[in-house]
Amino acid sequence: MSLLDTPIWEVIKGSFAPDIWVRLVPAVGETLYMTVVSSIIMLVFGLLLGILLTVTNPDGLVPMKILYTGSGWLINALRSLPQVIMIILMIPVARLFFGKSYGTNACIISIAASCIPMYARIVENSLLEISKGKIEAAKSIGSTNFQIIFRILIPETLPSLIRGFTVAVIAVISMTALAGMFGAGGIGDIAVRFGYQRFQHDVLFASVYVLIALVQLVQWIGNFTSKQILKKRNLI
Repeated sequence: MSLLDTPIWEVIKGSFAPDIWVRLVPAVGETLYMTVVSSIIMLVFGLLLGILLTVTNPDGLVPMKILYTGSGWLINALRSLPQVIMIILMIPVARLFFGKSYGTNACIISIAASCIPMYARIVENSLLEISKGKIEAAKSIGSTNFQIIFRILIPETLPSLIRGFTVAVIAVISMTALAGMFGAGGIGDIAVRFGYQRFQHDVLFASVYVLIALVQLVQWIGNFTSKQILKKRNLI
């Protein structure tokens, strides 16, 4: 069905047709696969970069102005690139790892590379929320920098880190849809090939429903987990 010759309410009703959802099921699986793998990569590298920025900050545990400035400049440079350009730039890297520049696995590299800098800044901002008094108190009892990072900074800011990760995962979902235009598969591929190029707007609407549901689910999980931690700490 197309909005060009069919009323919008008919298109909406048609978007719930079984044949459309049978076509969408494999695409949902591909989107979930890209989201999970990309989010794990983003979590690991984003967390490490965020810790590096926090520690080497001029007021950090190990101030290193050159390293902090260089890392910050690189992250800002990557963050300034639109997602489409990042996908294009990562084509040679994907081809190096997988032998091809298209497909689900190949586009995971582009998705992670685009979202890691954003999450690194989120981690840095969360870790900087810790008051200097707590850090100084930990130093006064002989805690090492490693202990301060993993026993004070990360545990104390865990609810904030989870909320930030939730925002980053939603950005990953958004980028999986965009990556569909470059042969990644998933919901984005279905939306572009059928909903846009072939004017099958009932398929487009169904794709939108899935993306909205995924984002709502991720946001709910993030909020619930963060609140549970705060409740255990008697902070709410």
